[in-house]
Amino acid sequence: MVSVLERSRTSSSERSSLFLGNLIQPGLSRSVPAASRGLPWLSPRLLCGISAYVLRGDGLSGASGGRQRTLVCPLAVLRKSVLPEVSRLTCEQGSQRPHLSYSNIRREPLSLVNLRKRNMESGEEELASRLDHHKAKATRHIFLIRHSQYHVDASQEKDRTLTPLGREQAELTGLRLASLGLKFNKIVHSSMTRAIETTDIISKHLPGVCKVSTDLLREGAPIEPDPPVSHWKPEAVQYYEDGARIEAAFRNYIHRADAKQQEDSYEIFICHANVIRYIVCRALQFPPEGWLRLSLNNGSITHLVVRPDGRVALRALGDTGFMPPDKISRS
Repeated sequence: MVSVLERSRTSSSERSSLFLGNLIQPGLSRSVPAASRGLPWLSPRLLCGISAYVLRGDGLSGASGGRQRTLVCPLAVLRKSVLPEVSRLTCEQGSQRPHLSYSNIRREPLSLVNLRKRNMESGEEELASRLDHHKAKATRHIFLIRHSQYHVDASQEKDRTLTPLGREQAELTGLRLASLGLKFNKIVHSSMTRAIETTDIISKHLPGVCKVSTDLLREGAPIEPDPPVSHWKPEAVQYYEDGARIEAAFRNYIHRADAKQQEDSYEIFICHANVIRYIVCRALQFPPEGWLRLSLNNGSITHLVVRPDGRVALRALGDTGFMPPDKISRS
């Protein structure tokens, strides 16, 4: 598998073999020949999702074997002048998957240096200095919190409020976060009702921490699970619509610290089980199709650490050990 956004330096015959498969979802086996089928499966809603979500931000590493990246698929809406790296656009070229380094967590220094402006007189010394200027120095601690128990039978999303047990769970989670004694920088939460209510309760225990709402973290179907399950089968189009958004959430929030950041940061993200499980699989470079094999309790805490070199560690997954057994739920 190679990125379709890489200028492959191949012949035109080799380029004609490119497939626009796995457009949004990594590992999706049903690749579609882009040129031969004219992309009939790209609906306007899907294209809107791509341009609104996937084409935002500065991508991941931007460097692969020193090759420049450009668009080689016949998709006019993806203008190469505005493209960041979108590794979800892939093509099948043999069966071997490329090695994915932890340096691919966004802001890899080499991707931020314009090699064309390199001073040929100073050579490697200047390049090393410029790379050092873009290197991250701080560690990011990311706390992913699943919302508390809510009324699942409500017909409208705005009516899916927290249950009495859910409110107790949020209180316990807030107390646990406060007991850690960390200087949290911000709380980013989903714009869905159950996440908003969970955030309001937790934030009472963390006075002074700013709150930011986002649609990117809303619940959805990130990618078709493997193996499939019989009790949960959303429509196929939902994977594409939600998948682009949730992948954008991963790229937007899970990355190494900015080079200007001097101190370690502690950030809280309050969202949903599907989103958290997908993000964990992507961050740890596990096959994201396995996200449904993970299980998260309501109000649980998942702790990811992103080191300055891009390495990611999982400190805790779905921790609810701070809750009494009779307060734990998963629905």
